[in-house]
Amino acid sequence: MQSKNPVFARSNEFKSGGYATFDAPSSGRGAPPADASASTLEEWYRKPSATPTQSRRMTLDDVVVRTALLGGVLVLGAAAAWFANVGLLLAIGAALVGFVLAMWAQLSKKVRPGVMFAYAAVEGVFVGAISHAYSSLYDGIVGQAVLGTLGAFAAMLIAYKTGVIRNSPRFTKVLTIAGLGYLVFGLVNLAFAAFGGTSVYSAGGLLPVLVSGFGVVLASLFLVLDFDYVEQGVRNGLPVKESWRAAFGLVVTLVWLYLEILRLVAILRGDD
Repeated sequence: MQSKNPVFARSNEFKSGGYATFDAPSSGRGAPPADASASTLEEWYRKPSATPTQSRRMTLDDVVVRTALLGGVLVLGAAAAWFANVGLLLAIGAALVGFVLAMWAQLSKKVRPGVMFAYAAVEGVFVGAISHAYSSLYDGIVGQAVLGTLGAFAAMLIAYKTGVIRNSPRFTKVLTIAGLGYLVFGLVNLAFAAFGGTSVYSAGGLLPVLVSGFGVVLASLFLVLDFDYVEQGVRNGLPVKESWRAAFGLVVTLVWLYLEILRLVAILRGDD
Protein backbone atom coordinates (compact mmCIF):
# COMPACT_ATOMS: atom_id res chain seq x y z
CA MET A 1 0.00 0.00 0.00
CA GLN A 2 1.54 3.30 -1.10
CA SER A 3 0.79 6.85 -0.09
CA LYS A 4 -0.82 8.93 -2.80
CA ASN A 5 0.89 12.07 -1.62
CA PRO A 6 3.34 12.25 -4.57
CA VAL A 7 6.26 12.84 -2.24
CA PHE A 8 5.71 9.56 -0.40
CA ALA A 9 4.37 7.60 -3.36
CA ARG A 10 7.67 8.13 -5.16
CA SER A 11 9.72 6.98 -2.17
CA ASN A 12 10.27 3.30 -1.40
CA GLU A 13 11.44 4.32 2.06
CA PHE A 14 7.88 4.97 3.24
CA LYS A 15 6.42 1.65 2.13
CA SER A 16 5.35 -0.81 4.76
CA GLY A 17 8.03 -3.27 3.68
CA GLY A 18 10.56 -1.50 5.86
CA TYR A 19 14.18 -0.61 5.36
CA ALA A 20 14.92 -3.88 3.59
CA THR A 21 13.11 -2.47 0.53
CA PHE A 22 15.46 0.52 0.22
CA ASP A 23 18.32 1.05 -2.18
CA ALA A 24 21.59 0.27 -0.46
CA PRO A 25 22.81 3.31 1.47
CA SER A 26 26.13 4.98 0.84
CA SER A 27 27.43 4.56 4.37
CA GLY A 28 29.90 1.91 3.32
CA ARG A 29 28.36 -0.88 5.39
CA GLY A 30 25.58 -1.98 2.99
CA ALA A 31 21.93 -2.57 3.67
CA PRO A 32 20.63 -5.04 6.24
CA PRO A 33 19.38 -8.44 5.03
CA ALA A 34 15.90 -8.51 3.52
CA ASP A 35 14.70 -10.81 6.29
CA ALA A 36 16.35 -8.85 9.08
CA SER A 37 14.67 -9.04 12.47
CA ALA A 38 14.29 -6.11 14.84
CA SER A 39 17.38 -7.19 16.80
CA THR A 40 19.41 -7.52 13.59
CA LEU A 41 18.38 -4.04 12.52
CA GLU A 42 19.39 -2.68 15.92
CA GLU A 43 22.81 -4.34 15.61
CA TRP A 44 23.20 -3.03 12.05
CA TYR A 45 22.50 0.55 13.14
CA ARG A 46 25.14 0.31 15.85
CA LYS A 47 27.90 -0.69 13.44
CA PRO A 48 30.53 1.95 12.58
CA SER A 49 29.64 4.02 9.56
CA ALA A 50 31.63 6.16 7.13
CA THR A 51 28.94 8.80 7.71
CA PRO A 52 28.00 8.67 11.41
CA THR A 53 24.96 10.89 11.05
CA GLN A 54 23.29 8.24 8.91
CA SER A 55 23.43 5.69 11.75
CA ARG A 56 20.75 7.57 13.66
CA ARG A 57 17.20 6.63 12.87
CA MET A 58 14.45 9.07 12.00
CA THR A 59 12.15 10.08 14.84
CA LEU A 60 8.88 11.96 14.96
CA ASP A 61 10.73 14.91 16.49
CA ASP A 62 12.99 15.03 13.43
CA VAL A 63 9.95 15.28 11.16
CA VAL A 64 8.35 17.97 13.33
CA VAL A 65 11.52 20.10 13.41
CA ARG A 66 12.08 19.88 9.66
CA THR A 67 8.43 20.59 8.94
CA ALA A 68 8.73 23.71 11.10
CA LEU A 69 11.90 24.79 9.26
CA LEU A 70 10.34 24.39 5.82
CA GLY A 71 7.14 26.03 7.01
CA GLY A 72 9.11 28.93 8.45
CA VAL A 73 10.81 29.58 5.12
CA LEU A 74 7.44 29.41 3.38
CA VAL A 75 5.98 31.95 5.80
CA LEU A 76 8.94 34.28 5.25
CA GLY A 77 8.46 34.04 1.47
CA ALA A 78 4.76 34.74 1.89
CA ALA A 79 5.44 37.74 4.12
CA ALA A 80 7.90 39.17 1.60
CA ALA A 81 5.39 38.80 -1.23
CA TRP A 82 2.64 40.28 0.94
CA PHE A 83 4.53 43.44 1.87
CA ALA A 84 5.97 43.84 -1.63
CA ASN A 85 2.47 43.41 -3.05
CA VAL A 86 3.78 41.38 -5.99
CA GLY A 87 1.67 41.25 -9.13
CA LEU A 88 -0.34 38.40 -10.61
CA LEU A 89 2.27 37.54 -13.24
CA LEU A 90 5.00 37.11 -10.63
CA ALA A 91 2.66 35.00 -8.50
CA ILE A 92 1.89 32.72 -11.44
CA GLY A 93 5.59 32.47 -12.24
CA ALA A 94 6.35 31.54 -8.64
CA ALA A 95 3.66 28.85 -8.74
CA LEU A 96 5.18 27.33 -11.88
CA VAL A 97 8.70 27.40 -10.48
CA GLY A 98 7.41 25.89 -7.25
CA PHE A 99 5.79 23.08 -9.20
CA VAL A 100 9.06 22.30 -11.00
CA LEU A 101 11.01 22.32 -7.73
CA ALA A 102 8.42 20.07 -6.09
CA MET A 103 8.72 17.57 -8.95
CA TRP A 104 12.52 17.67 -8.66
CA ALA A 105 12.39 16.96 -4.95
CA GLN A 106 9.79 14.27 -5.51
CA LEU A 107 11.41 12.40 -8.39
CA SER A 108 14.98 12.51 -7.13
CA LYS A 109 16.18 9.35 -5.42
CA LYS A 110 18.49 11.53 -3.33
CA VAL A 111 16.98 13.54 -0.51
CA ARG A 112 17.47 17.20 -1.46
CA PRO A 113 16.84 19.61 1.44
CA GLY A 114 18.15 22.53 -0.62
CA VAL A 115 15.52 21.99 -3.31
CA MET A 116 12.86 21.64 -0.64
CA PHE A 117 13.87 24.95 0.94
CA ALA A 118 13.84 26.58 -2.49
CA TYR A 119 10.33 25.23 -3.06
CA ALA A 120 9.20 26.58 0.30
CA ALA A 121 10.55 30.04 -0.49
CA VAL A 122 9.09 30.22 -4.01
CA GLU A 123 5.77 28.67 -3.05
CA GLY A 124 5.64 31.15 -0.19
CA VAL A 125 5.74 33.98 -2.73
CA PHE A 126 2.74 32.48 -4.50
CA VAL A 127 0.83 31.90 -1.26
CA GLY A 128 1.61 35.43 -0.05
CA ALA A 129 0.48 37.01 -3.31
CA ILE A 130 -2.78 35.06 -3.43
CA SER A 131 -3.44 35.76 0.25
CA HIS A 132 -2.89 39.49 -0.29
CA ALA A 133 -5.30 39.50 -3.21
CA TYR A 134 -8.03 37.82 -1.15
CA SER A 135 -7.31 40.07 1.83
CA SER A 136 -7.90 43.15 -0.29
CA LEU A 137 -11.42 41.87 -0.93
CA TYR A 138 -12.27 40.35 2.44
CA ASP A 139 -10.77 41.80 5.58
CA GLY A 140 -9.43 39.18 8.00
CA ILE A 141 -9.82 36.29 5.58
CA VAL A 142 -6.18 35.18 5.87
CA GLY A 143 -6.43 34.76 9.62
CA GLN A 144 -9.62 32.75 9.18
CA ALA A 145 -7.96 30.50 6.59
CA VAL A 146 -4.89 29.95 8.79
CA LEU A 147 -7.06 29.02 11.77
CA GLY A 148 -9.10 26.74 9.54
CA THR A 149 -5.96 25.00 8.29
CA LEU A 150 -4.62 24.49 11.81
CA GLY A 151 -8.01 23.25 12.95
CA ALA A 152 -8.29 20.76 10.08
CA PHE A 153 -4.74 19.54 10.73
CA ALA A 154 -5.46 19.02 14.44
CA ALA A 155 -8.77 17.29 13.72
CA MET A 156 -7.21 14.88 11.23
CA LEU A 157 -4.31 14.13 13.57
CA ILE A 158 -6.67 13.37 16.45
CA ALA A 159 -8.91 11.26 14.20
CA TYR A 160 -5.88 9.32 12.98
CA LYS A 161 -4.27 8.78 16.38
CA THR A 162 -7.55 7.67 17.98
CA GLY A 163 -8.33 5.29 15.12
CA VAL A 164 -11.46 7.10 13.96
CA ILE A 165 -9.88 7.37 10.51
CA ARG A 166 -7.25 4.83 9.47
CA ASN A 167 -5.45 4.22 6.22
CA SER A 168 -6.39 1.07 4.31
CA PRO A 169 -6.18 -0.17 0.71
CA ARG A 170 -9.81 0.80 0.10
CA PHE A 171 -9.36 4.22 1.73
CA THR A 172 -6.27 4.87 -0.39
CA LYS A 173 -7.99 3.75 -3.58
CA VAL A 174 -11.09 5.89 -3.04
CA LEU A 175 -9.00 8.91 -2.07
CA THR A 176 -6.76 8.47 -5.11
CA ILE A 177 -9.69 8.32 -7.51
CA ALA A 178 -11.27 11.37 -5.88
CA GLY A 179 -7.97 13.27 -6.02
CA LEU A 180 -7.42 12.53 -9.69
CA GLY A 181 -11.00 13.48 -10.49
CA TYR A 182 -10.63 16.76 -8.60
CA LEU A 183 -7.39 17.51 -10.44
CA VAL A 184 -8.98 16.91 -13.85
CA PHE A 185 -11.98 19.02 -12.85
CA GLY A 186 -9.70 21.86 -11.74
CA LEU A 187 -7.74 21.85 -14.99
CA VAL A 188 -10.90 21.77 -17.11
CA ASN A 189 -12.47 24.57 -15.07
CA LEU A 190 -9.32 26.66 -15.35
CA ALA A 191 -9.13 26.18 -19.12
CA PHE A 192 -12.82 27.00 -19.49
CA ALA A 193 -12.46 30.22 -17.49
CA ALA A 194 -9.30 31.21 -19.39
CA PHE A 195 -11.18 31.11 -22.70
CA GLY A 196 -14.00 33.37 -21.57
CA GLY A 197 -16.27 30.92 -19.80
CA THR A 198 -17.65 31.20 -16.29
CA SER A 199 -15.69 29.47 -13.56
CA VAL A 200 -17.63 27.12 -11.33
CA TYR A 201 -16.31 29.04 -8.33
CA SER A 202 -17.84 32.30 -9.55
CA ALA A 203 -21.13 30.87 -10.82
CA GLY A 204 -23.07 31.74 -7.68
CA GLY A 205 -25.48 29.62 -5.73
CA LEU A 206 -24.73 26.46 -3.78
CA LEU A 207 -22.52 24.71 -6.37
CA PRO A 208 -19.31 26.70 -5.68
CA VAL A 209 -19.67 26.05 -1.95
CA LEU A 210 -20.12 22.31 -2.49
CA VAL A 211 -17.19 22.03 -4.89
CA SER A 212 -14.85 24.08 -2.75
CA GLY A 213 -15.97 22.24 0.38
CA PHE A 214 -15.17 18.96 -1.34
CA GLY A 215 -11.65 20.26 -2.03
CA VAL A 216 -11.17 21.11 1.66
CA VAL A 217 -12.34 17.66 2.76
CA LEU A 218 -10.16 15.95 0.16
CA ALA A 219 -7.03 17.84 1.16
CA SER A 220 -7.76 17.15 4.84
CA LEU A 221 -8.10 13.41 4.21
CA PHE A 222 -4.79 13.37 2.37
CA LEU A 223 -3.23 14.37 5.69
CA VAL A 224 -4.25 10.95 7.00
CA LEU A 225 -2.12 9.32 4.30
CA ASP A 226 0.77 11.59 5.26
CA PHE A 227 0.45 10.74 8.96
CA ASP A 228 0.34 7.04 8.16
CA TYR A 229 3.46 7.06 6.06
CA VAL A 230 5.40 9.21 8.47
CA GLU A 231 4.50 6.66 11.11
CA GLN A 232 5.57 3.85 8.77
CA GLY A 233 8.90 5.57 8.21
CA VAL A 234 9.59 5.93 11.91
CA ARG A 235 8.50 2.35 12.56
CA ASN A 236 10.72 1.04 9.74
CA GLY A 237 13.77 2.74 11.23
CA LEU A 238 14.65 5.03 8.34
CA PRO A 239 17.88 7.06 8.37
CA VAL A 240 17.42 10.54 9.79
CA LYS A 241 17.85 12.17 6.37
CA GLU A 242 14.49 10.72 5.32
CA SER A 243 12.76 13.02 7.80
CA TRP A 244 13.29 15.78 5.21
CA ARG A 245 11.18 13.84 2.72
CA ALA A 246 8.47 13.28 5.32
CA ALA A 247 8.44 16.97 6.29
CA PHE A 248 8.27 18.05 2.66
CA GLY A 249 5.24 15.85 2.02
CA LEU A 250 3.41 17.40 4.95
CA VAL A 251 4.23 20.95 3.83
CA VAL A 252 2.95 20.25 0.30
CA THR A 253 -0.36 18.96 1.66
CA LEU A 254 -0.71 21.84 4.13
CA VAL A 255 -0.21 24.43 1.37
CA TRP A 256 -2.91 22.71 -0.69
CA LEU A 257 -5.26 22.63 2.31
CA TYR A 258 -4.69 26.31 3.12
CA LEU A 259 -5.43 27.41 -0.45
CA GLU A 260 -8.63 25.33 -0.53
CA ILE A 261 -9.82 26.80 2.77
CA LEU A 262 -8.93 30.31 1.63
CA ARG A 263 -11.10 29.90 -1.46
CA LEU A 264 -13.99 28.37 0.49
CA VAL A 265 -14.02 31.22 3.02
CA ALA A 266 -13.95 33.75 0.16
CA ILE A 267 -16.95 32.07 -1.48
CA LEU A 268 -18.89 32.01 1.77
CA ARG A 269 -18.13 35.62 2.56
CA GLY A 270 -18.94 36.68 -0.99
CA ASP A 271 -22.45 35.31 -0.53
CA ASP A 272 -23.08 37.41 2.58
